[in-house]
Amino acid sequence: MTDYGEEQRNELEALESIYPDSFTVLSENPPSFTITVTSEAGENDETVQTTLKFTYSEKYPDEAPLYEIFAQLNLEDNDVADILKLLALQAEENLGMVMIFTLVTAVQEKLNEIVDQIKTRREEEKKQKEKEAEEAEKQLFHGTPVTIENFLNWKAKFDAELLEIKKKRMKEEEQAGKNKLSGRQLFETDHNLDTSDIQFLEDAGNNVEVDESLFQEMDDLELEDDEDDPDYNPADRESDLTD
Repeated sequence: MTDYGEEQRNELEALESIYPDSFTVLSENPPSFTITVTSEAGENDETVQTTLKFTYSEKYPDEAPLYEIFAQLNLEDNDVADILKLLALQAEENLGMVMIFTLVTAVQEKLNEIVDQIKTRREEEKKQKEKEAEEAEKQLFHGTPVTIENFLNWKAKFDAELLEIKKKRMKEEEQAGKNKLSGRQLFETDHNLDTSDIQFLEDAGNNVEVDESLFQEMDDLELEDDEDDPDYNPADRESDLTD
């Protein structure tokens, strides 16, 4: 007859020796304990971790132990689900034998796989971002392929914008024409314009002062006008100049 209690006590002693830093007894009746399992460090020294809680059933190891995820670190929900499926499979395969070490070892390997998957997933995300950036750059240089449909859409939009610009320009010119005054209207609205030239000359210092004394003796000068001479012949003057 199998002594389940003795087999359980012997396994507990072995587990405490194998996992001295992560083995914790929660209760003695029924025997319940936790073992914390940590993955190997990943590319950036990242790790994933889970704390497994085991409780011996009355007829363990002929019956599977009760197990659950007591705590976890950096694991996704799907990772937790995969670990529970793995424990169920291993427990079923190892019925009749003490199995806690086997279950913990299987979880340890699974955590290492998860770290590798994180690395692979990040590399794929990086490649995807680089691909998207490359496609975006190509799009900038090559633009959108021209089709009849998008050309007609662009043409309609361009014509509408051009028509709007023409309307705006015509309105501005019409308004400018209404506001433009004729010369007569300018003088009628600004009476300073008729003296503006004189004022400009005065401001520029261009006053012309005439010294009348310079012309007082002009009458005394004996100036002869050839045309007043009755004997004056223009032909004679021309011959003198040629000689």
